[in-house]
This record gives sequence, structure tokens and C-alpha cells, in this order.
Amino acid sequence: MLKTAEDIRVLNERITQAGSFIDKLRSEVAHVIVGQSYMLDRLLIGLLSNGHVLLEGVPGLAKTLTIKSLSQAVDAHFSRIQFTPDLLPADVLGTLIYNQQRNEFIVRKGPIFANFILADEINRAPAKVQSALLEAMQERQVTIGDSTYKLDEPFLVLATQNPLEQEGTYPLPEAQVDRFIMKVIVGYPQMHEEQLILRQNVSGTRPPAVNKVVSIQEVVAAKELVREIYLDEKIEKYILDIVFATRNPEAYQLQSLSPLISYGASPRGSINLALAAKAQAFLNKRGFVIPEDVRSIANDVLRHRIGLTYEAEAENMSVENIIDDILKQINVP
Repeated sequence: MLKTAEDIRVLNERITQAGSFIDKLRSEVAHVIVGQSYMLDRLLIGLLSNGHVLLEGVPGLAKTLTIKSLSQAVDAHFSRIQFTPDLLPADVLGTLIYNQQRNEFIVRKGPIFANFILADEINRAPAKVQSALLEAMQERQVTIGDSTYKLDEPFLVLATQNPLEQEGTYPLPEAQVDRFIMKVIVGYPQMHEEQLILRQNVSGTRPPAVNKVVSIQEVVAAKELVREIYLDEKIEKYILDIVFATRNPEAYQLQSLSPLISYGASPRGSINLALAAKAQAFLNKRGFVIPEDVRSIANDVLRHRIGLTYEAEAENMSVENIIDDILKQINVP
């Protein structure tokens, strides 16, 4: 729906007021986490756009600590599930247990019943367990026995996978990976950041506690406000051009990419790119999306939705290279 300049001004004011907790959150998490602001911002985008985030990075990059600190700052229930090859769906979702005293079955809810879920090393569990988790992520509900239980809001799943160790793993199928709004590559800290980390961990002092600075109600209200952020028709066209260029590069004078792409982004790519761009605008306290919002999160939203051919791998072309080429070619509105 077309908004007037006055509508945008009012929306900007509401976002500035409702988004004031973002700075508090960042500041509070920074007491415990050194660096990794990029990862934290991506988690916030996932939270605000009602999506889930897949993190890929080597062990020891504070993935667990970041989401735990975030859940403490929001005063939300945090749950960590360590995925292993012998894990069963009931270990994640819950099960029915027979109570001899009452002579009836009672429900024992699994760790999925929390606001922030860390699915650690998701690619270590068999397909049955992955499917059970991803169905809960998609439907936001869990069926145990004959009863269906709604999952609490906010509900954010952060799944991690280790890119180095492939032995004994079950890679996520493309259809399941597509359900994550973003796949974020977590990098090493800078040297000055790692020096601070080193000092904190060898000084012998206890790490500072993370205080509750945001209520769940504030987060839920912010999520609703993100949906109201104005997305101009030109920005919609820009998003669609980017996604369609992954499917049909020849139509955008990108013939050189055709032999490198085996399949392009699905319609979920367009939807999630728009939602993530709105969340990015919210983080910047703006009531409308600009092209830079789209460009800044394009790699994270699209990198797990594009398939590479053997030719691309032979030429050492990464998905990021392809997305960057597309962003250079598509006209910016």
C-alpha cells in the first residue's frame, strides 16, 4: 500500500521509539561478547523477521554464548540441543510417558519448547530428527500423541554446523536448508578483539552477568511493526530482479553465470529477502526500505538457495562470487 510522506514520518517516529531496545540489547551483549557484532545483527534480523538462522563456522567462535546472552538480555527461555547421530525426534519434541499413579499417559515436553533454541551441529543428526525440528520451525507447533501444542513467541532457532568436519555428518537437504531465512558465515575475530578475549579468559575474574534489558512483549511488538515498514514497488522489482537473475542469468546479460548455476533461489528467497530488508531498515530506525538494505543482506539470504555446478567448483567460483556479480549487474533503483 502506498504511503504518504506523513505516514512515513509517523512510522519513523514509532520505529525510533519501539526500536530503542536494540541499542540496549547490543550494549548488554557486548559486556560478554567481544566483536561478533555482524553475527548479533543477523540474529536480530532473524528475530524481527520471524525467521531462523543457520550459522556456519569453526568451533570456538562464541555462537552458543551469543545466543545465550541474547536470550538472557531479552528475559527469554533458552534451550540448547546438542545434535548427535543417536538423537531421536522425541528427544527434541517431547513424548508421552506413562504415569502409574494416575494410570494415564502424560506429556513430557522436549527442549523445543523455548524462545531461543540452539541446535548445535544440526548436521550430526539423522534426517528424521532434522525433519522433526524443521517442521516445528515451519509450523510453529508440535504434535505429541493426539494433542497439538503451540510454540511460544518469540521463537528463534539458531542452527550451527561445522564446515570442516564432514565425517559422520548428515548434510541438510536443499529443501530443508531453504527454510532458514539466512545462512551466516561466522568468521574469526580481529587480532585486537582476540587480545581482549584472551585477557578476559585468563584474568581469573568472573565474566559479567547479562541483565534483562528487554521484555518479550517489546520484541513481539517490534516484530509486528517491522511488517508495516514501507517497501516501494521499485524495491520489490529490485528484489525480484536479483532472485530471477539467479534462475535465468541470460535475461540479465549474465551469460557467463549460466554454466555455473545448477538451480536458482526459490520464491522463499524473494519473500525472505524482503522480510530481512525490512528488519535491516528497522535496525537502522527507518520506516522504509532502501536498496542498501537489500544489498547488505543479499549474501546471507541467498547463499544457501543457489546450487553450483561442477564447473563452478572446478573454477573455484563460490556462491558469494555469483551473488556479487548479480548485484553489480542489476540496476539499482
